[in-house]
Amino acid sequence: MLFRQVVHEDLGCASYLIGDVGAQVAAVVDPQWDIEPYLRLSRLHEVRIEHVLETHNHADHVSGHGRLARATGATIHVHELAGVDYPHESFTDGWRLRLGELEIEAIHTPGHRPEHTAFLLRDAGRGGDPVALLSGDSLFVGDVARPDLAIEPKKGAADLYRSLTERVFSLPPSVEVWPGHLGGSLCGSSGIDHKASSTIGFEIEHNRALGFTSETAFVADAVASLGDRPPNAEYVVTLNRGSLLEQLGTPAALSPHAVETAIAEGALLVDARTTDQFDEAHVPGAISASAYDTGFATKVAQVVPSEAELIVVAASDGYELAAADLLAAVGLRVRGFLAGGMTAWRSEGRAVKRVEKFDPQRLADRLAGGDELTVLDVRGASEFAAGHIPGSLNIPYAQLFERLAEVPRDADVATICSGGKRSGLAASLLQREGFDRVIHVADGGVGTWERAGHPVESDD
Repeated sequence: MLFRQVVHEDLGCASYLIGDVGAQVAAVVDPQWDIEPYLRLSRLHEVRIEHVLETHNHADHVSGHGRLARATGATIHVHELAGVDYPHESFTDGWRLRLGELEIEAIHTPGHRPEHTAFLLRDAGRGGDPVALLSGDSLFVGDVARPDLAIEPKKGAADLYRSLTERVFSLPPSVEVWPGHLGGSLCGSSGIDHKASSTIGFEIEHNRALGFTSETAFVADAVASLGDRPPNAEYVVTLNRGSLLEQLGTPAALSPHAVETAIAEGALLVDARTTDQFDEAHVPGAISASAYDTGFATKVAQVVPSEAELIVVAASDGYELAAADLLAAVGLRVRGFLAGGMTAWRSEGRAVKRVEKFDPQRLADRLAGGDELTVLDVRGASEFAAGHIPGSLNIPYAQLFERLAEVPRDADVATICSGGKRSGLAASLLQREGFDRVIHVADGGVGTWERAGHPVESDD
């Protein structure tokens, strides 16, 4: 039995190459946009990828099923309730697929989405008993899926409760659990563990969702604990249900003059360098989102329209294409990149902007001096409620554009988060919208502030 987990670290998504080396056949489950890892693994293990299985229509990332089908000739399989437009073979609950000694069984587990299906693996070479469950977005390590991305949340939560209690947790305790997401994904809550796998028995004992004594209590908690939705969820689902996608645009190398022209025509510039590099000097109007940090593409998708044309600025040759591919994975189209990066821009004497940078201690000194200063906390509402700087204003960075009127323009505004990444993005958004007195609190955040002995308050 061949089994390999492939993790997309930027999105927290997990996909799988499974098959039989002896029979030289394999399938990919929930392929990510970048299909090279599957092609490389198939070459290394000398197997043919003949099938692509989708647990559901994904809302947080663009599937690579179209690219993989084109590259390998594989057949795509998805539940009949998925309602997709691309060529495929549909299945229902109980469908089985044999790959040599490996057998895959479809277990319909609605809740996250009506079509959602988990895949139970049996290995004839190990007795034929169930050995692993590819749980998709039904069961995670330490958590369960959110129920609000396709239907009414209470109905979704009730369906999920029954899928878990009647189907998933009726499996033998020794069955391994391999989920579709790890920690950091928006398809669950903050309770998702960063571990790659678990077992049915361990999750029965430790998963927080199993701590509820009734369906009613489970549903109430599932609805009350919903976090931010994946950005452009409906748009991404539409892409994944539609005609097979092979490309989302091919980024072109653009001269500084061409970048300037594109910006004038409405393109948005995404500076994918580190926040330190952005703060030191950047193209006027650019937004800061470091591709060196996890969650890069999701952060960008939270603040730009799904139909926007993007231009990337990167720190080194070649990395702009990697950044563009990460953006494509969430359905964003990159028109081009600044050839030569900021070096090319500055060598032509073009204007640059800067963002003033504070560390938390310098922020404390400014506040202690009585200067007029607005502290803008751009973390999520639950993070803010747990502890924040007294008197600070909370606007999560993803809501900043729609709530700009709440930010005073007649005083310095210092953006802060937990570590300096989201606050860097927020500072760039404010500057882009004409706020001239913006300060980025970097090299730490609210936690650093508190550990230094400065006061915090909480909603409790």
